[in-house]
Amino acid sequence: MSKPFDMELFLAAVLTGSYATRQRHLRQAKLIQAEISERWHLETPWAWQRKHMIWFFEHRLAGRCAATQYYYVLTARMLVRRLKKPWAFKCHAKN
Repeated sequence: MSKPFDMELFLAAVLTGSYATRQRHLRQAKLIQAEISERWHLETPWAWQRKHMIWFFEHRLAGRCAATQYYYVLTARMLVRRLKKPWAFKCHAKN
């Protein structure tokens, strides 16, 4: 039996800011992981490709307000920094 992936441990090296900010990033990262895991059956961020993150933004955050999308982009950038990938994300939400 394998242990569930620990997102807090994964992000520990790049997680900065106030307690509330760190908790928001963790909560959002866990949601991103759960959605990608459910759709693509990829349990850890190490297996993700840029297309998985794009899918999350286009299909799971499409109806959300600009502020919500912006905060998820910040979390995605943190995940990408931890993965040491060259991916870039922009917030394309319209008010």
